[in-house]
Amino acid sequence: MRAVFGVDVGRDVSGISIDTRTLAPGDLFVALRGERDGHEFVEAAFAKGAAAALVSKPMPGRVIVVADTLRALERLGGAARARAGAKIVAVTGSVGKTTTKEMLRRTLCAFGPVHAAEASFNNHIGVPLTLARMPGDAAFGVFEIGMNHPGEIAPLVALVQPDVAIITCVDRAHLGLMGSEEAIAREKAAVFSGLVPGGTAVLPGDSMFLPLLRAAVPVGCRALVFGEGAVDARLVELKNSAEASEIAAEIDGVPVWFGLAAPGRHMAMNALSVLAAAAGLGLDLARAAAALDGFAPFSGRGARRRIAVPGGAAVLLDESYNASGASMRAALAVLALQPGRHVAVLGDMLELGDFAQGEHLALLPAVLAGADSVFTCGAHSKALFDSLPRSKQGAHAADAATLAPLVKAALRAGDTVLVKGSYGSRMRDVISVLESPA
Repeated sequence: MRAVFGVDVGRDVSGISIDTRTLAPGDLFVALRGERDGHEFVEAAFAKGAAAALVSKPMPGRVIVVADTLRALERLGGAARARAGAKIVAVTGSVGKTTTKEMLRRTLCAFGPVHAAEASFNNHIGVPLTLARMPGDAAFGVFEIGMNHPGEIAPLVALVQPDVAIITCVDRAHLGLMGSEEAIAREKAAVFSGLVPGGTAVLPGDSMFLPLLRAAVPVGCRALVFGEGAVDARLVELKNSAEASEIAAEIDGVPVWFGLAAPGRHMAMNALSVLAAAAGLGLDLARAAAALDGFAPFSGRGARRRIAVPGGAAVLLDESYNASGASMRAALAVLALQPGRHVAVLGDMLELGDFAQGEHLALLPAVLAGADSVFTCGAHSKALFDSLPRSKQGAHAADAATLAPLVKAALRAGDTVLVKGSYGSRMRDVISVLESPA
């Protein structure tokens, strides 16, 4: 603390916390102001063993008083980055950020200790917090960088200063807040502004905005494009089954083979971006592919589980964490690969503004191709539901909690059920009901 704030709190600090519910003894508690004022919890933080508290007003206890605790958290992040010997990878994109982050964690662990947030800490608080928590002995750091308004990415990536920056894809997520898909592309391209000199930019080759993205790569930095065709990280062959995929690829001229415990072209593309990042870091690509082999998606982002239904079991595809047009189509394509009756449970895609109805109706071809029975919730999904043939209409409800028991009652043995929607649509309420024993 002395090196950053010129203050000695008289006790070693072993971690950083912004939430007393997860605070560990020895943590520095940072009292941020938000929906709740963190200063209300300083006493509770000390009761749980906090080493000190970072506050913006005088308070009892071992406190460091600063003008703005969020700016102070950024200073802690900047200090951690300055001392770091780690190679840093930043990930942004309309979809696939967290899955790609976890693929990177798995891959880079084959080469040394990796620091990455356990959750999607990708905003103006999560990024500096994750950076400030980075251990001095980390060999690699992986940072997810998100946005839903213009101008959010540049200051975050300036703090992170990545050696490699990945854009997973450019899609129409947050279209209502950004105004156009081109504006989304320009904001995503800002991730390259923070690259260290001689760093590497990893770009999606199938994006219509590839020229725009490539133009944003700083002079002296390398651009690696992933996808199909004449690109640097090239998908040679993809074999999908219901539960897995086998991938042949060529990364920076090196042929590799690996498998994922998940089907879908979108998963293969995320994996290609990770191996392109490994090439940018100068790592052994065969070893990187071997480390990535067997990667499985996790809860909320494609995890596959069996659930009990009358007469036996059904397969649950848990995509409940978030949704956009591209991720909806990808999830429905995976549903189509599954055995049995295909049941799609879809919630609203949010932050689309005046584009909402059109974006939901645009899902109709993918829904018709991938689902036998469709359940929807939310105001925007109602138009999609009403456009379906009666034979495919399961039920519609105003919200996920109301829809959940209707879905549970309709499932039967041998079904595969996909649950997907934006975070604010609370599709996790459907997951909870489907997984409950009653």
